[in-house]
Amino acid sequence: MKYRDLLSIAPGIEGPTKRLNFNSKLKWTGIIVIIYFIMGNITVWGVSPVGLERFEFLQTIVASEFGSLITLGIVPIVNASIILQLLTGSEILQWDTSTAEGKKLFMGTQKLLAMAFCVIQAIAFVSFGAIPAQTGMTGFVIAQVAAGGILIVLMDEVISKWGFGSGVSLFIASGVSMQIVQRLLNPLTAQGTLPSAAEGAVGYIPQVFQTLAAGNLVETAASLIPIIFTVLIFFLVIYLNAMKVEIPLAFGQVKGFGQRYPLNLLYTSVIPIIFTHAMLANLNIMGQMLADRGMPLLGTFGEGGIPESGLLYWIYSPQAATPRDGLLTEIVVSRITEAPLPEITIAWIPYAATVCALTILFSVFWAKTSGQDSQTVAERIHNMGMSVPGYRRDKRIIKRILDRYIPYLAILSGLFIGLLSVFSDFFGAVGGGIGILLATMIIYKLYEELAQQHMEDMHPALRKFMNK
Repeated sequence: MKYRDLLSIAPGIEGPTKRLNFNSKLKWTGIIVIIYFIMGNITVWGVSPVGLERFEFLQTIVASEFGSLITLGIVPIVNASIILQLLTGSEILQWDTSTAEGKKLFMGTQKLLAMAFCVIQAIAFVSFGAIPAQTGMTGFVIAQVAAGGILIVLMDEVISKWGFGSGVSLFIASGVSMQIVQRLLNPLTAQGTLPSAAEGAVGYIPQVFQTLAAGNLVETAASLIPIIFTVLIFFLVIYLNAMKVEIPLAFGQVKGFGQRYPLNLLYTSVIPIIFTHAMLANLNIMGQMLADRGMPLLGTFGEGGIPESGLLYWIYSPQAATPRDGLLTEIVVSRITEAPLPEITIAWIPYAATVCALTILFSVFWAKTSGQDSQTVAERIHNMGMSVPGYRRDKRIIKRILDRYIPYLAILSGLFIGLLSVFSDFFGAVGGGIGILLATMIIYKLYEELAQQHMEDMHPALRKFMNK
């Protein structure tokens, strides 16, 4: 059997035969999100809850709920995409992803590889104790975790073909948004009881009112800082998203008519930061599993799965080791109370450098493999019958002009995304630096897609809201 025949018989989702309207896409998107949340609340039968808490910090990044049917989250999809990007970017696999055949080959291989990773990672997670199984239930737990991962892969395909955006982005945004709402508004304590003098509410806004009523201005300031910087980072991301370079274009057959082709400053959007933190999450999980087996090759770990030495100590977010949400909050509270300044770990420097280097690398690879490189964009513009005013209609000329911008935008996009993630952690943004960054950019990207593709067929009230 040929490899292409294998791709054709692999499980998959048929795409629509005609253009879907807004209501149809909204229906399928809503169905998949509901299924995703239901799966996140179904605990894998036979799994032991002991030991799951140390992986909670990974759940935002990989859109998972450890111990549930969505334990693997988007990790298999991201791992498959990373590997294929590296292979195609280095031209080990010489696939022309700008063609329909090359794109079909790439996407089909990514799906098969993601499903294979579902099985491999389910075996690894359970065998090495990341998902501890009860006695005699190991095989059954592996089967459930792998099946849940494969369902996530198929649900991602449903969203890509029948819904808005991509499943990977949607799952992350849904989980992060819920976490942000809970972290801001939850009036209960961590144990689910009403707050008291001994234990405050989980939500920052209830904390502000509670500490103000008690006259504790220090804790009020500690609760206000994350809220303030969350709002500031939200508007900063929106502002950077709106920055763009516009290439003037003219129709070759119709004189006097033209348009502008926008190249956003954040050219590759959230994909590089998703890949970066998914890779770091994989390394952290691998390091903990090895350390549990007496092989601390990547480092040793303390309470809550936080690295205390080794390679992972230097590339792990120091935010997780900060008692409060954000090192800035620690510094402000120390100044108000005249207490000694908290130790500012030097690990922030290599962590920031690692994140920025990886986001730049993945940004460049993603621009090339996703059809956003100069060559593919030039061919797309040329096939539309358009050209740059003042130049003859030749895609080589269009490519030469795009080369002035796209390679540099890909690098700058990765750099800015990496820096935003690091600074969001430093300032203690609600939902975590990566969380608020991903949620904001994904929702803004979804807004742009709706405004471009479905403004004419959405409900008038929603259309009025979108136009504001």
